[in-house]
Amino acid sequence: MKYVIIIPDGCADQPIDALGGRTPLQAANLPAMDALAAGGRLALSNNTPSHFPAGSEVANLCLLGYDPDVYFTGRAPLEAAASGITLGPQDFAIRCNLVTIGEDQTMVDFTADHISNAEGAELLRLCNEKLLADEALGGRLEFVPGVSYRNLLIYRGDPSTSAPFAADTRTSAPHDLTDLSILDDFPRGKGSDLLVRLMSRSAELFANAEVNKKRIASGKGPATHLWLWGLGGAPNLPSFEKRFGAKGVMITAVDLLRGIAALVGWPRIEVAGATGYLDTDYAAKGRAAIKALDEYDVVCVHIEAPDEASHEGRHEAKIEALEQIDKHIVGPLSQALAKYGDHRILVTPDHPTFCSTKKHTHGMVPLVMYGKGIRPEGQKTYDEIAATASGNRYEHGWDLMNDFMS
Repeated sequence: MKYVIIIPDGCADQPIDALGGRTPLQAANLPAMDALAAGGRLALSNNTPSHFPAGSEVANLCLLGYDPDVYFTGRAPLEAAASGITLGPQDFAIRCNLVTIGEDQTMVDFTADHISNAEGAELLRLCNEKLLADEALGGRLEFVPGVSYRNLLIYRGDPSTSAPFAADTRTSAPHDLTDLSILDDFPRGKGSDLLVRLMSRSAELFANAEVNKKRIASGKGPATHLWLWGLGGAPNLPSFEKRFGAKGVMITAVDLLRGIAALVGWPRIEVAGATGYLDTDYAAKGRAAIKALDEYDVVCVHIEAPDEASHEGRHEAKIEALEQIDKHIVGPLSQALAKYGDHRILVTPDHPTFCSTKKHTHGMVPLVMYGKGIRPEGQKTYDEIAATASGNRYEHGWDLMNDFMS
């Protein structure tokens, strides 16, 4: 049996007036996804339990069959795994965004205008040299460059002393603060004084950085601050292959998904032209996934573009991303699977991201399963309304994978 999982991140939405009261999934031309719906089974799944953040970290763990109450320790530790960073029992990983905050203390851009990898690495070099030199715990802290605005701060603990942070230290995801005041969203709880101090001190450091002077001169937005959030200790996820008896692989351009893959024992395929943004090479991802079917039982393709469009409040860009996914990934993979005999395909977002609010939200997401042993149930289209009408629901998202892989 071959299995394909396609995750159009954040594609679930609510009706939009400008689309005639339709959702982006309803407004988009999606012949391949609709064909799966006509020949398969629709359902709704809750991947974001209300007592967790409505983010990709929890939602993707749920989607792949892992109960977050058992396995989730924080977002940053998952991303650390993507960089091959091993956390010890006393260690913490902290997500570090490079962001643009306005003079009125609103979150102007949680991506710092999609700062480049090289520019981000240079700013983090300055942080390691200047910010940490004056901190008592500086010798135990290190900023680690990642991809664009997505970076990490690593704390290495000492078994003889207690950690400066706690699992319940409260932080806020910057992508949920777009156009909003940040004044009530600084870290709170154990260790928050250190995090807030680093965030505040980064403003003066970045204001004088050559990287930002060059960005402003070229008409780009500067990275004005560090934003620290999503901290946690080392996770321990059991192998996907041991749980479900199938060997998987991940195709993504996002460190969070790379990290989850590493922790569940999946290698990853890096695709040239995959950017984690709207300009990603959809066709290249589709080709890579088809090729991977020869070697792996489960091929998971994650596409960040719909989520990025939602964070920018651009419903037309979201529709375009969905149509590209349908044309270059869902369609070709559906055709390619036929030559392997028995197979199943699952298309589902991780969480809803509303264009109207520009942020992730809790709630059910629509999914479609098609293939061996899955009987058609009479639905014609893949969207939120059709999935609701199906009457099929996974109140606990982590139960979905058991059904898909059984």
